[in-house]
Amino acid sequence: EVNMKYRIALHKSEEGYSVCVPGLAGCWSQGATEQEALDNIRDAIREYLSVVEEQLQGEEFREIEVTV
Repeated sequence: EVNMKYRIALHKSEEGYSVCVPGLAGCWSQGATEQEALDNIRDAIREYLSVVEEQLQGEEFREIEVTV
């Protein structure tokens, strides 16, 4: 189990909160409250990464360091 940090964009509207992960294209969620939206995006990130991991099984992986 690894803890990772992701930058998220949180938007408040009349219906509640929407949240997306700019670094993970298409990864978004929502919630009636800010806390619910944050809990939901954590689940969405886990699911997103699980799908990516499954799709890339058997591929060769390397890590690179990038300074931003």
